[in-house]
Amino acid sequence: MSQALPSIGHWIDGQNVTGGVRSQDVFNPATGQAEKTVLLADKATVQAAIASAEKAYPTWRATPPLKRARVMSNLKTLLEQHSEKICSLITAEHGKVAGDALGEVQRGIENVEYASYVTELLKGEHSRNVGPGIDSWSELQALGVTAGITPFNFPAMVPLWMWPMAVACGNTFVLKPSERDPSSALYIAQLAVEAGLPPGVLNVVNGDKEAVDTLLDDRRVQALSFVGSTPIAEYIYSRGCAAGKRVQALGGAKNHAVVMPDADIDNAVSALMGAAYGSCGERCMAIPLVVAVGDKTAHAVVAGLKEAIQKMKVGAGTDGRNDMGPLVTKQHFEKVKGYVDQGVKEGATLVVDGRGLKVAGYENGFFLGACLFDHVKPEMVIYREEIFGPVLGVVRVKTLEEAMHLINEHEYGNGTCIFTRDGEAARYFSDHILVGMVGVNVPLPVPVAYHSFGGWKRSLFGDLHGYGPDAVRFYTKRKTITQRWPSAGVREGAIFSFPSTK
Repeated sequence: MSQALPSIGHWIDGQNVTGGVRSQDVFNPATGQAEKTVLLADKATVQAAIASAEKAYPTWRATPPLKRARVMSNLKTLLEQHSEKICSLITAEHGKVAGDALGEVQRGIENVEYASYVTELLKGEHSRNVGPGIDSWSELQALGVTAGITPFNFPAMVPLWMWPMAVACGNTFVLKPSERDPSSALYIAQLAVEAGLPPGVLNVVNGDKEAVDTLLDDRRVQALSFVGSTPIAEYIYSRGCAAGKRVQALGGAKNHAVVMPDADIDNAVSALMGAAYGSCGERCMAIPLVVAVGDKTAHAVVAGLKEAIQKMKVGAGTDGRNDMGPLVTKQHFEKVKGYVDQGVKEGATLVVDGRGLKVAGYENGFFLGACLFDHVKPEMVIYREEIFGPVLGVVRVKTLEEAMHLINEHEYGNGTCIFTRDGEAARYFSDHILVGMVGVNVPLPVPVAYHSFGGWKRSLFGDLHGYGPDAVRFYTKRKTITQRWPSAGVREGAIFSFPSTK
């Protein structure tokens, strides 16, 4: 008889709990074997998490911001101390190489550090004598119970984009991480309690659509943040708004990198390798398309990429010598491979074919080698759709204006970049490109924690970007107070005109 796999539950009211009769296997992508199961929360389990957050809210809201900030500072220290453990959980369930996992954790820690500045960030505005003896000021107040739904590709970092700032602002939080790689988010929640976060302030429920819909429909949840694909983002946004909550939904991407004729080709190729194939291309800020200006530029870029790919090391994430690991699941592997098949069918030139890669000792793993297409056309599926895998396509254009037209016409507007030595071209590109995050000789222009992350067009649904200053605005509501103390014994007549400072 085979031994039962370890089971992952939920974190509610400061303790591990079970909930839901359904479960799902959690795979090690390098071996292709299920090593754990995760319980999928039913409606009652999610409602219990919401109730725990609702119960904890009044006391947590009344906790001085300085004390909330100190919890974040404690958490930052614990995350640094246990980063190796968190990275191992990410690699075991997502598959990314150890160095990439460490980069993810560090970026998450930076968001916790920013949340520890909340005493400064929550300071309102004050104006004395806006009228005779009248003062006015604004306050940023917490919303109540908030929630987040996060993707598989950054199982530690993206949750840390959300809940640390939410709870630092005085809210409580229910997190629904990806059921594909849930362990790191659950472990960090336990560290948060060790850091001083009271039970119920942060709850974690693992689940699928039933859990998501419960969070969307329950009117006790005041605000919800989501990161994932565009079709699901649209669904999350419309259903959450219909339930009367504030919703922020970050969707898909198809990021273009423009390479100008004057660019340092060697540096551009090195940057593109990491941007296209890092984390196996499973990043919303990955570069899946290179727009080369001029045939000479395209030829140099393709030749450089082909040579660099041949030097790549693909294998298990636990081996620190590897540059790229496996895709997250068998289903996702088949989906990405299908895009490669489609690109060949549509007539793009497959310069490097990563299909059929087998890694010694990991023959059942979900490995797809780096793929490189040339002569990709805008009408092709591999140009239009988000692949989310190690597939890079080169598009050839004649001018910067033609390159910018392609980018501006695409339905997504998440990130883009330009490689050039021409400051005028870079400035023109930055000013006129219809994309939310722009890099100049920087392939992955992911904002640091004290700026905000978000795209344009169908890459973002909602008014505010993620983390940074916009997170403070998203997780608070402004209250403006106008106050006057009339002189004792003075009787004033009624004033029927609209008040003004005239």
